Amino acid sequence: MSTLPKIDIDQPKYDQSTYLNRAKHFFLLTNPLNLLATNAELERARRIVSDYRAGKEVSECKSVEELWRAKYLYDSAFHPDTGEKSLIIGRMSAQVPMNTLITGCMLSFYKTTPAVVFWQWVNQTFNAVVNYTNRSGSTPISKEQLLTSYVLATGGALTTALSLNRLVKNLNPLIGRLVPLAAVAAANCINVPMMRLQELKNGVTLLDENNNEVGISKKAAAVGITAVVASRIAMATPGMALTPVLIEALEKRGFLKRFPRASAPIQTLFCGFVLIFATPLGCAFFSQRASINVSSLEADVQEDIKKKNDKLNEVWFNKGL
Repeated sequence: MSTLPKIDIDQPKYDQSTYLNRAKHFFLLTNPLNLLATNAELERARRIVSDYRAGKEVSECKSVEELWRAKYLYDSAFHPDTGEKSLIIGRMSAQVPMNTLITGCMLSFYKTTPAVVFWQWVNQTFNAVVNYTNRSGSTPISKEQLLTSYVLATGGALTTALSLNRLVKNLNPLIGRLVPLAAVAAANCINVPMMRLQELKNGVTLLDENNNEVGISKKAAAVGITAVVASRIAMATPGMALTPVLIEALEKRGFLKRFPRASAPIQTLFCGFVLIFATPLGCAFFSQRASINVSSLEADVQEDIKKKNDKLNEVWFNKGL
């Protein structure tokens, strides 16, 4: 048996009932430094987690803190259901560096049609990789569903960006700089529901306070997916809204006239700084283990639940990320 105390490492390190604790959890989960871990370090983390789950001696860990570090490193690189090593650019720890580059370029090169098309395509291709990498092992995403989501999200983003660029051509330049944000928001409203279409069709599993299954609900699925869309937009908004304001201020002060080549690097670096905080804080807006009142569910689901437990007024489900 392990000499370490027995804890449930399949639950987050911090109690997820408060926003602050959820933020702490996602700061660990999205830490970009995890990308620097070597294959040997990742395999060591996998071995530690596997041995601890099996109740074996974990001599490589001297403390619970070391165990948690190994668990979060493991979570950053391996699929939670299949145990497969994830594509590196699709990992949660790649969100900040990848989005820094893509967002910086979308904001820097938003004026010409070829640039808008290219960078929106790059962004949606990255989103498709992320969605595939973090797919559910129990409800896998089919190739057809992945392709449909990719095409619709890319089309929605491009249509929004190109249409708005035409509309704001003669307006304040600051408004034009906000067009990429509108395009990203539109794409998220398409991409996330499409990737989780099976949940909208078939529903998600509902649990009581003891994690016993009590039903399946399509309404709960819709609530969860709506929260994820809002969270994704919230993650993108600070960088894509504050960066244009910064650039507008630098232009008015004449800084970018003196150093015109500084615009793209400044936008990219500033986006990166903002995303370090916006990514985990946006993820933490809603608890992954979401709750819903029984009275808000479908009539037949309510009836089913009441038959099992007529005192149950609230149920829980996995919202996803």
